[in-house]
Amino acid sequence: MAGEYTLTELGSGIRVVSEHVPSVRSIALGLWVRVGSRDEHEDEAGISHFLEHLLFKGTPTLTAERIAQVFDSFGADINAATSKETTVLYAHFLDEHLEEAFGVMADMLLRSTYADIDSEREVVLEEIAMYEDEPQDKVHDILSHAIFGDHPLGRPVIGRGEVISSVSVEDIRKYHDSRYAPVSIVVAAAGNLDHDVVAKLSESKLEPAKNVDFVTPNGPAPQAASGSVVFHSKETEQYHICLGGHGIQRDDERRFALSVLDAVLGGATSSRLFQEVREKRGLAYSIYSWASHYRDSGQLGIYVGTRQDNVAEAMNVIGSELDRLQADAVTDEELARAREHVKGRVILSMESTANRMHRLGRSVLTGMPLLTPDEMIAELDAVDREQIQALAQEFYVSGSLSAAAIGRDESVFRDALGSVSSRLAAA
Repeated sequence: MAGEYTLTELGSGIRVVSEHVPSVRSIALGLWVRVGSRDEHEDEAGISHFLEHLLFKGTPTLTAERIAQVFDSFGADINAATSKETTVLYAHFLDEHLEEAFGVMADMLLRSTYADIDSEREVVLEEIAMYEDEPQDKVHDILSHAIFGDHPLGRPVIGRGEVISSVSVEDIRKYHDSRYAPVSIVVAAAGNLDHDVVAKLSESKLEPAKNVDFVTPNGPAPQAASGSVVFHSKETEQYHICLGGHGIQRDDERRFALSVLDAVLGGATSSRLFQEVREKRGLAYSIYSWASHYRDSGQLGIYVGTRQDNVAEAMNVIGSELDRLQADAVTDEELARAREHVKGRVILSMESTANRMHRLGRSVLTGMPLLTPDEMIAELDAVDREQIQALAQEFYVSGSLSAAAIGRDESVFRDALGSVSSRLAAA
């Protein structure tokens, strides 16, 4: 597992990064674009995600059905994803199909005909409706709004139905052409490949339009709010609750220590929250913590889903664990276990060429250093108790957190917040 990669920048500005994995017969290929929902004006909310869908609707030479048939005939997987800062079209196929797969994907990325746009509107509107019916997902975006307010980092990537219902083909085309420029594109691949072949295909097949000077219209992330409380009323069996606050940006050197702290708090089955809330008391099926990183900001969070009768006790336990984190951030045993957990996840993920490709593409696109597995292990081994304690006292102070919930009765949620923070209870 050498973790060695090759990076080339073409004359157009497109960057090509690849990793040769000779032990497999497949290639994972991703075409990455530096654009996401944070690059949208409010009246464009969801257009990045909608555009991602439309990439599959046809090219000048292939219909949507024919695109599906081509990749099915390869036995391949093809998909796309939009986040707050990136969009990626990716596929996994046998190495013998590289040239044809690359050609089709390049056409999809840059020369979509936006055919059948009205039928795809309905698909995305159904996806939005499905999202509205999944409170365990939606509550995360409600928390983001509590923290980032009206900035796009506080909006859901999926967007708003009124935008999707009215956006025109011309609007989509202008948005695409102003953002899908060569300097914003990274080609990433991992598997049984030759880097020079991938670079030549990138040069000949992509042939993008000229570069444009696009600057995100929304500026830097705002100072994250604290002490905000947002509740959405819905007839649900459980209360879906998130607590969270600002975190660190993706290039912060403390990200390795934060990943270990997250494993201690709620990011693993042996974590404090999982053990105290679920295993010892049976107060929830799902309880976890997480950390998200952006180019100039970050977000931390805790999620729990629990029945009304358990809301108060679950929040009391979470509040107690946050208090304990301040006084006793991590024992030597916890540190060793959490560090090995994160190291194991990192190395096991490298056994997948798809994961390798995503790591390459995301890192080059966002300007992050491409560390080898050994370098990442060394960073994690260097994490100590003092770093963990400092992070806990900076980011997990209960009074600095915001809260969001979806459930039947707002008073049940608000009454329980006092166990976490008197400030939240009074908000």
